[in-house]
Amino acid sequence: MSQQTGPAQEGPTRTGGRLLVESLLAHNPPLWTCVPGESFLPILDALIDPSNDGTAKLVTTRHESAAGNMAEAAGKLTGRPAVCLVTRGPGATHASIAVHTAHQDGTPLILIVGQVPRAHLRREAFQEMDYRAVFGSFAKDVVEIMEADRIPEHVAHAVHTSMSGRPGPVVLVVPEDVLDAPTPARPTRAAVATSPPICASDWNTLRTELAAARRPCLVVGGPGWSTPAAAQVAAFAERNQVPVVTPFRWQDAIDNTSPSFAGYLGLGCSPRLRQLLTSADLVVALGPRLDDPTTGGYAFPSPESRLVTVSRSRDELGRFPLPDVAIHADPASACERLEGAVLDDLPERVAWYNELRAQQVEFSTPPRGAETSRQGVDLTLVVRHVRDSVPDDSVITNGAGNYTVWVQRFFGYRDFGTQLAPRNGAMGYALPAGLAAAQLHPERVVVTFAGDGCFLMSGSELATAVRHGLRLIVIVVNNSMFGTIRMHQERRFPGRAIATDLTNPDFVAYAESFGALGVRVTDTVDFPDVFKRALDYNGPALIEIVTDPEQITPDQRITTVG
Repeated sequence: MSQQTGPAQEGPTRTGGRLLVESLLAHNPPLWTCVPGESFLPILDALIDPSNDGTAKLVTTRHESAAGNMAEAAGKLTGRPAVCLVTRGPGATHASIAVHTAHQDGTPLILIVGQVPRAHLRREAFQEMDYRAVFGSFAKDVVEIMEADRIPEHVAHAVHTSMSGRPGPVVLVVPEDVLDAPTPARPTRAAVATSPPICASDWNTLRTELAAARRPCLVVGGPGWSTPAAAQVAAFAERNQVPVVTPFRWQDAIDNTSPSFAGYLGLGCSPRLRQLLTSADLVVALGPRLDDPTTGGYAFPSPESRLVTVSRSRDELGRFPLPDVAIHADPASACERLEGAVLDDLPERVAWYNELRAQQVEFSTPPRGAETSRQGVDLTLVVRHVRDSVPDDSVITNGAGNYTVWVQRFFGYRDFGTQLAPRNGAMGYALPAGLAAAQLHPERVVVTFAGDGCFLMSGSELATAVRHGLRLIVIVVNNSMFGTIRMHQERRFPGRAIATDLTNPDFVAYAESFGALGVRVTDTVDFPDVFKRALDYNGPALIEIVTDPEQITPDQRITTVG
């Protein structure tokens, strides 16, 4: 159970807004973001108080969706809830995309929404909304704080809820007059509940299942994953020749160069891997939720496979696909036990291990002759060049669209905490996520991949990057279309494309208008020099690469999709 370290005892009188800031600071949020609004002015005023001492890193964005996405990405990177401040009505609904991302991705997040004064509630006052109705289906909790004296209690509970079990978003709604109200209450802090370590009987069961399997597979990642867990799993898997796959957009959960890494599941994954995994006799989900993209529409694991699920969240153990063995435990503790475990050699398991690794090596190798005769820039070679040019701890971000298939397939993540991508498929995520990484880790290289459609959903945040002096490289993949939807159109209604062609601005001029570096690349051979220039640039840089609109995936042309 989470326990308060002290009650909200009486102290010097302060406003509700100041108490809210102090209560949040007590929980050490990694980042604060906002679009300023009149409904939470006392909060903003408290953030400039000298006592803050710079501990609240406030970034003002140009749109609430970007503010929310930045905060969500900060939660992914740190495992702690960042704070996003938005005004009521339109501000809150703009930020709802990030709340949904945090919900489906299992990311801790605190969204603070200013509300109309208490005396105006239930009158459909200006920008008034019922936030329990708006956010109730995709937030872990939605709380309207009606008394200033209870702010510390509600904040502590919100942080506890956001980080407990399967992490997620919590929405705190605060009426204007509550923020203005004087209160003698003091900040308090709640300890975050931890999941139990794996017990001896559950460990014996897990080990027995693994020892008996001829064609096992580990699916690793999920909330609470860590660099030590990645190394421990790799050590076990390589020693015992057990293949490891990662869920959708948890690719950095294991070093992709490990001989145990058999690939990733999700959109754009290897069809051969999907086919091979139907023969698995044991699937161990070590941490992640087996969601729709990961399971290919809930077709994996096959009915013939035994499923062991290890989850920090008791609730997740009752979700479909239902496990044969359900273990409620911190996956990190299971990884610690696995690190030193030794299984008997089984020739069938060794052959299975080698077969899965071989298909991953083949899949991640650029197709022979791919795109060499195509017009525009070869995105495969661009992704490979980025991989070879940046340190292993570089953070790579992307949003949604077919361009992400190239990144997932050819980048090859080496360290945990280097992939920021929306598992709910939200466009417009890439640039705000890159800003969050650059703000939190100015010492690391940050590369953002965004399609032309995806980028312009948050492109104005280049102004945020320039204002805050954030160094990142944005690679805009310009094929002048919403490529994913066009692909689906061609599959279902061949030759009848509609609403997917795009008219784009001059991206170089666009970047330069904000004060960022902008460069356009139309020939693959020019990319290395341009990328080196961007790496050396002391500020945000945008590289537009013009790609062939006919090349819809690394392997397919639009004319062959159907």
